[in-house]
Amino acid sequence: MPSPFMRGTVLVGLAALLSGCVNSTGAAERSAGERSAGETGDCESSVVFRSGTGGYHTFRIPAVVAAPGDTAGTLIAFAEARRNAQADSGDVDVVTRRSTDGGCTWSPMEVVADAGPDTVGNPVPVVVPGTGRLVLLTCGNAATATEEAILRGDHPQAAGRRVYVQHSDTAGRTWSSPTEITDQVKRQDWRWYATGPGHGLVLTQGPHAGRLVIPANHSTAPPADSSATGTEPRYYGGHSLLSDDGGTSWRIGYVDATLDGRVNVNETTAAQLPDGRVYFNARDQHGTAPVTRAHAYSSDGGQSLDAPFAPTEDVIAPIIEGSVLQAQQGGQAGPLLLSAPADPKARSHMTVRSSTDDGLSWTTGLRLTTHPAAYSDLVQVDQNTVGVLYETGRSTAYETITFTRLPLDRLR
Repeated sequence: MPSPFMRGTVLVGLAALLSGCVNSTGAAERSAGERSAGETGDCESSVVFRSGTGGYHTFRIPAVVAAPGDTAGTLIAFAEARRNAQADSGDVDVVTRRSTDGGCTWSPMEVVADAGPDTVGNPVPVVVPGTGRLVLLTCGNAATATEEAILRGDHPQAAGRRVYVQHSDTAGRTWSSPTEITDQVKRQDWRWYATGPGHGLVLTQGPHAGRLVIPANHSTAPPADSSATGTEPRYYGGHSLLSDDGGTSWRIGYVDATLDGRVNVNETTAAQLPDGRVYFNARDQHGTAPVTRAHAYSSDGGQSLDAPFAPTEDVIAPIIEGSVLQAQQGGQAGPLLLSAPADPKARSHMTVRSSTDDGLSWTTGLRLTTHPAAYSDLVQVDQNTVGVLYETGRSTAYETITFTRLPLDRLR
């Protein structure tokens, strides 16, 4: 599969998508940059990516971060741009848009990573403290390599999942070419592999302050004498990627090696709690536990887990990715937030829940929509506001990726 996949360090501009603010009464969307007087910073929602535009069939897998330093107030959104179909594999690029007004309007869409006819996705952006550097991790595979085939071990490593990192020192305006880090972060007995998706974590306190922590997941090949194929959910597991030099080098941190089938850790998200521990919350892929999410804690900056992943008992959600964020409010720690659909079976009813006991219990949350909704990512917009970038639509969850601003006071 072709790589590296960037065409130089300058982003490739595409046609702008329709974008604009939607007020609380559901006013029609307006073209990018068009606002009513006094609207700056007051809008609630904006469509960031719309499927069927910009030469792409479908946009999926959102991620968003706030830009650092003198670009404070700027948000950078990412998504997979699936050119010909909605499928996870095929011709898939990673694209981005920037907002300088807190998510009300967005710049024209640009390509960050393009593997030619092959797949690159699972964007995980994270900001390096002190330097302003924005680091982006992605995964790629041959266009014909589906997840099921990779789980079975049908493809050689070169066509299977590979891991890349690239960076921007211009707040997301331009990007370096990618560097492959597969050998640093993927074990030989792992078949499937996925970073995030969603934003990565930088530790801001404790002995490991400055460390980059990237939640990831994998599948383990079954024993050679087993009748298992590797597609059984119990072979999924989670792990973390760690960097203590600003994203230059990487290593594997904790590894969830439990294969008993009770909790099958899949897509994972992370936040640093006020006491310095790292909280991991994960999708449980068809485990025998009665709920669909699981969580774990790390007291050493993601190097190991204090205890194995356990079911998150009071979160009702379908089997799906979610996002966590330790909010800050008024210079102090606010609630821990979790975004995910709230329907127990269907991908719908995007909801933001809150916890004031470090994820031990969760509120029923604030519902953003009753319509179909799927993957999401959370970001702090300012001291009083958080944002949710999520997949949603009227008929299916994959019509748009929409950004919604929420006052923190509504999430207590």
